[in-house]
Amino acid sequence: MFRAMTTPAPLNLIKLSVGTDSVDDLIAWQTNPRSQGADGTPRHVTRMWPRRDSELLNGGSIYWVIQGLIQCRQRIIRLDEVIREDGIRRCGIILDGDIIRTTTVQKRPFQGWRYLPGSEAPVDLPRGRATEEALPASLSAALADIGVL
Repeated sequence: MFRAMTTPAPLNLIKLSVGTDSVDDLIAWQTNPRSQGADGTPRHVTRMWPRRDSELLNGGSIYWVIQGLIQCRQRIIRLDEVIREDGIRRCGIILDGDIIRTTTVQKRPFQGWRYLPGSEAPVDLPRGRATEEALPASLSAALADIGVL
């Protein structure tokens, strides 16, 4: 009997994008040199180092929650050690500069980041839909709540 080999879905992170109102705000934030690493790539610095780092680096992404909705993702390139003025070791999540819009999924607030199995991750929108004007956050939330988005 022939058994097809399947690759497991990658492990991802899910993170609130605090202070941003839209995907465009996230893009603007990440193009600011203060939000970039020494090599100019976008990064997000967090206190905790993921214990499952090897799984994240095997094709994982960070899914951004904006205004209570998962709206986009970025591929995780690597994890860098960051030590700030206080001497505390932190994790710099180095991200691909390409932000990929996803289907909208409602997500309740949480602190820090969480693991998101690939099997539970929202689907990417087709590239052509990524440039469509976004629905207002309240309408997207209502549609996601009833299962339309």
